[in-house]
Amino acid sequence: MKAVIIMGSKSDLEWSKKIVDTLRIFGIESIVRVASAHKTPLKVLEIIKEYEKEDVIFVTVAGRSNALSGFVDANTFRPVIACPPYSDRFAGMDILSTLRMPSGVSPMTVLEPEQAGLAVAKIFALMDKELAEKIRLYQERKKIEIEEDDKGVLI
Repeated sequence: MKAVIIMGSKSDLEWSKKIVDTLRIFGIESIVRVASAHKTPLKVLEIIKEYEKEDVIFVTVAGRSNALSGFVDANTFRPVIACPPYSDRFAGMDILSTLRMPSGVSPMTVLEPEQAGLAVAKIFALMDKELAEKIRLYQERKKIEIEEDDKGVLI
């Protein structure tokens, strides 16, 4: 099990690190690469071919005009999760380049890095009962956090 995170540029590194941090919680290996669908499409194809022989899920991290997610998805049979960093520059509307895809292209879009890592884990958990149990415990801890927060609210 491996997640291959493809960033459109190095400026996406901090966002991608958050995904890696979540993957580590579940013991999922990650590889982080930089390649642009606009500027280096052949490199993107090389990365896909290099890793898709393995049990991988591709996670794409690209903002603004996000061709990367659709390009990767159109060129692999493996799952692709788009996790675009958002900005206020375009009032968040640059997300539309991730949401609207042509027929036959279906990257899943998850907006938060922690949740993108969790989505990767849940897909892999379909084949791994131990991982499924780790996810169950993770979600249980999140519920306990809310209960503890509720107890601590005093006004």
